[in-house]
Amino acid sequence: MPQKLKTRKIVAKRFKITATGKILRRAQNMRHLRRRKSKRAIRSYKVPKTVTGKQALKIRKMLAI
Repeated sequence: MPQKLKTRKIVAKRFKITATGKILRRAQNMRHLRRRKSKRAIRSYKVPKTVTGKQALKIRKMLAI
């Protein structure tokens, strides 16, 4: 009998799966040195980004989907 895949908890905390099956992540460059970044850039960092390609396949495997 094959073993069940376990969910990697750190991956489950960092990524979100939408109803259509897309994987969302937070944007980088939001942690520090924000005063020298434009307000437009900072606003764009707040919007979740989609993960595509091989990375999405790896994340799906780690989430046991």
